[in-house]
Amino acid sequence: MPEIDPITGLPKELGTWENLAKESQKIIVRIEKKKFNKYYTVIEGIDQKEIDIRDITKSLKSKLACGGTIKDGKIELQGDHRSRMRDILNEVGFAPETIELH
Repeated sequence: MPEIDPITGLPKELGTWENLAKESQKIIVRIEKKKFNKYYTVIEGIDQKEIDIRDITKSLKSKLACGGTIKDGKIELQGDHRSRMRDILNEVGFAPETIELH
């Protein structure tokens, strides 16, 4: 028996609530320079209460073939990935007009 979402009353495997939440997010993608002159792509603005940020981080790391982590509600990926980030976040389910690159 599939698990039922208490908010929508639909099976959780449909993921409709998460898809709606992804469309309403305002995502900011920027670059940070850290120790030893290493660049990190930082993605912020994802609401952890509505979206499973661990799944998003895992799929971003596998698509970009890089390491990364979650710190203070932000996704940090090793390297400068701004050029591909809009397309990959769009594939994951975020609307392209809600993604802001800095």
